[in-house]
Amino acid sequence: MAHDHHHGHAGHSHDVSADADRAKLTFALVLLVGFMAVEVAVGIIANSLALLSDAAHMLTDAGALALALVAISLAARPARGAMTFGWKRAGILSAQFNGATLLVLGILIVIEGIRRIIDPPAVEGGVVLVVAILGIVVNLLATWTLSKANRTSLNVEGAFQHILTDLAAFVFTAIAGLVILTTGFDQADGIASLIVAAIMLRASYGLLVESGRVFLEASPRGLDPEAIGNSMAAVPGVVQVHDLHVWEVTSGFPALAAHVLVGPDDDCHAIRLALEHELHERFRVDHTTLQVEHRHPDELLQVEVTSDSER
Repeated sequence: MAHDHHHGHAGHSHDVSADADRAKLTFALVLLVGFMAVEVAVGIIANSLALLSDAAHMLTDAGALALALVAISLAARPARGAMTFGWKRAGILSAQFNGATLLVLGILIVIEGIRRIIDPPAVEGGVVLVVAILGIVVNLLATWTLSKANRTSLNVEGAFQHILTDLAAFVFTAIAGLVILTTGFDQADGIASLIVAAIMLRASYGLLVESGRVFLEASPRGLDPEAIGNSMAAVPGVVQVHDLHVWEVTSGFPALAAHVLVGPDDDCHAIRLALEHELHERFRVDHTTLQVEHRHPDELLQVEVTSDSER
């Protein structure tokens, strides 16, 4: 019986370099931190929870950008020692931390927003409106900057989605300021903060679910282990595919391991190359660990596919 163990390591290149992404993230971070400090001061003076909740959301945005910068540096480190994949999941850790932070802040803002609707304090609507409009401008600039970065990276895309969420929050805050200024309806501030909290909780859910899928080693979205197994089993010479596992090392880095039986007279090396070609062309999976063996001549011919999408 012949054994063939092969690890396919494919490089992952992007049109936008890590240095370019780092520069864009740094620029957006400086914008957000500077404006966040202004918003906290004005929110306290104007007694606006909507502004303060926006500032809290901007704090998580700044954290997302800062962690994204750290993750880019960590992910660039080569694999060595115990870190056989390097630090490629640093970006996923960043996404999970940001998701948890958004969850906590969102819940706190919901509680305070409800309290303010029941017992609304006086709010300076004009100040809220002006600051919110400035926030929209700042976030538009940050969004435009990050839109040109490498958004195929979940790390960068997570930061981008944070800023988009904050942009929507500023729009609702501006509406609340306009309503208070024109009608004197102070509850609009609490209502706007609840909408902001809902946006934060939605973003939190997405970040926690997607990062959780990676850590639980679920099959990447868009890759069906059953379809992959059937496709591999259809390659000429393949008798059986089992112990099939498909997971994601980090965003955009799928990996696959499987045990493959081939006919007693077939070429293990040639079939392994054919399987790698099939996986690359049909599923864009390049990092593979395929154990290819000859089927014992006395064994009954069978084609069986088993998979575990939640390895």
